[in-house]
Amino acid sequence: MTMRFGLSLTLENIAMHIGATLHGDPELRVHNIATLEQARPGSLSFLSHKKYRRHLSSTQATAVILSPEFIPLCPVAALAHPIPYLAYAKVTSLLYPVPNITAGIHSSAVIDPTAHIDATAWVGPLSVIGARVKIAAAVFIGPNCIIDADCDIGNNSRLIARVTLCQHTSIGCRVTIHPGAVIGADGFGFAKDGDQWLRITQIGRTRIGNDVEIGANTTIDRGSLDDTVIADGVILDNLIQIGHNVHVGENTAIVACTGISGSTKIGRNCLLGGNVGIAGHLDIGDGVCLAAGSRVTRSLQGPGSYGGVLPVDVEPLWRRNVARLRHLDDLARRVRQLERLIHNESKSGQAEENNDDATPDI
Repeated sequence: MTMRFGLSLTLENIAMHIGATLHGDPELRVHNIATLEQARPGSLSFLSHKKYRRHLSSTQATAVILSPEFIPLCPVAALAHPIPYLAYAKVTSLLYPVPNITAGIHSSAVIDPTAHIDATAWVGPLSVIGARVKIAAAVFIGPNCIIDADCDIGNNSRLIARVTLCQHTSIGCRVTIHPGAVIGADGFGFAKDGDQWLRITQIGRTRIGNDVEIGANTTIDRGSLDDTVIADGVILDNLIQIGHNVHVGENTAIVACTGISGSTKIGRNCLLGGNVGIAGHLDIGDGVCLAAGSRVTRSLQGPGSYGGVLPVDVEPLWRRNVARLRHLDDLARRVRQLERLIHNESKSGQAEENNDDATPDI
């Protein structure tokens, strides 16, 4: 395995940065992160799940991040932390910091004269910046990005490459958008006109809050009337489709291949697993957790964990089955009660028969 080297840091520096307790030589240095199995001298590793404990005794890492309970089993220097995976996440940005951007505009970029680009921003090769666009300080616009008219991008945001922002899209500060994402395209709005479809002009915007992460090839539609809103701290995986007028609340996480239909509102601190499908015009409350593959056809007030999926069927039958499944738990309880009642009556009847057999003839 070829390891990517980062900065060379002492264990003392790392312990201070992540708030860990160091057990070992504070002057030892590490310059990359690796798994317990693949680590070599100079590597920092971590143990965040008990199933990998079997690799701890044989690791060649210089140091391991782990919870205090595993310190006696660690053959090398240890960085004790109550949440090892969180500590690992902090170390990644410490050893592999995002490079500082070089300010400027590439000679092949096309910039509308009415656009305002801060002097500390970078616009990469073959990117196109439209009319009245506002690009704030330390923004990174990678190669082949298209920023359409009247968009604005907040401080320290990064469009990695081949990102498209359609008209009137607003991006907050410290937002990262990965390659292929399309933000602010028209929502899927059509009205039936006889045998044909009449397109409904989408006049809303798309607004992305601060500290948002948007994965590769994810698409977020503009609003049809109201805005589509992705609130602060939301993280979106790759290949997600978010329809028009959707509102996603603060710090919600959505995993790959999920589709959210128009005008649905999702609360704060939710977690949506991969390939979740949510119908339109629903309300998903704060703190809702949806299992991978779930199909959501009704509002969920939350908080709590939900899941469920049924194969396709003729719609009337499918609806009846869904309605019956919702009563399945209650039906099972009633069946158990009946079984207990029958069992008790059977025992009572047997006891009476035994008593009759024991009665002497007169």
